[in-house]
Amino acid sequence: MARVIAFYLPQYHPIKENDEWWGPGFTEWTSVAAAKKYYPGHKQPHIPADLGFYDLRIPDVREKQAELAKEAGIEGFCYWHYWFGNGRELLEKPFNEVLRTGKPDFPFCLAWANHSWYKKRWGKAEKDELLIEQRYGGEADYIEHFNHLLPAFKDKRYLRVNGKPIFFIYDPYSFKEIKLFIGLWRKLASENGLNDFYFIAKDADSRRKEEALSFGFDAIYNEDTLNIHHNLSLISKVLLMIGRNCFNIPTVFSYKEAIKYMITDDCKNRDTIPVIAPNWDHSPRSGAKAMILHKPLPKYFKRLAENAIEIVKEKPEEEQLIVLKSWNEWGEGNYMEPDLEYGHGYINALKQALSK
Repeated sequence: MARVIAFYLPQYHPIKENDEWWGPGFTEWTSVAAAKKYYPGHKQPHIPADLGFYDLRIPDVREKQAELAKEAGIEGFCYWHYWFGNGRELLEKPFNEVLRTGKPDFPFCLAWANHSWYKKRWGKAEKDELLIEQRYGGEADYIEHFNHLLPAFKDKRYLRVNGKPIFFIYDPYSFKEIKLFIGLWRKLASENGLNDFYFIAKDADSRRKEEALSFGFDAIYNEDTLNIHHNLSLISKVLLMIGRNCFNIPTVFSYKEAIKYMITDDCKNRDTIPVIAPNWDHSPRSGAKAMILHKPLPKYFKRLAENAIEIVKEKPEEEQLIVLKSWNEWGEGNYMEPDLEYGHGYINALKQALSK
């Protein structure tokens, strides 16, 4: 049975840093609600249905999310985890509450979003403004990081492959001490009864897979949401560039066409995990500089999910992983949660694909 794990953004609650950077009360919903249309037929803003503009500090919201995910056939959430080095975390409260309370009783794992945060200028003359820098504090910091997360790794809900806790790392390539980190964490896992780790790196189109595996990763997740961009004719690329740079028009692709390129042949291999995306519209964050997948109908997402299930079915049972990008990235127009346009369409589509 395919194991679908959904990335989960824990951003939907105010924090003092976002208040300082963006204004009091800022959350992802601020950008989502203010999104505008950029071309005829462009659907914006996207309005959440069942859960409304929720606040992740509310336990009932987290419970309802888990219920909806179970309905879809999702095995668990992969919470994005922000550790900037030397004990500095952000957006940690929702997951800490999940861990502390034991609720929802729904499987999970963690993905380290190891990148700096910037205030993006999206093509304007000014440089992006650094908000908080990702730092790597050496062995002492890596041990502190492990010990901080040890209660999560030992939680009965934590997702595993062959008994090993799953841990995603977003950017292994700019992390100069990644080999040291992985080796140290494997040693610490052994000393703390965790039976090692199952490390997964982000990659695109398997372009740097061998490099990631040489660092000590067990697998990559093959994030190719917009891989269609690399499969266009030269004329199409030029026209898109002209529209983007001269007429301030977003780059728009057909979702129906884009799904043909999201899953590659390499995803048949045990060390490559396919990624499926129900939709994509980055314009709430990046405006006219956005990449958009037009008309992401649930029936096309069902087709994509079926393809992913088919490609992993020959792998060992525990390794039949599929990454769902994402559960609730509303600012990227990349979500499974019900909205006013399609309701439970994406949830039902994945449920039907898995039931086959």
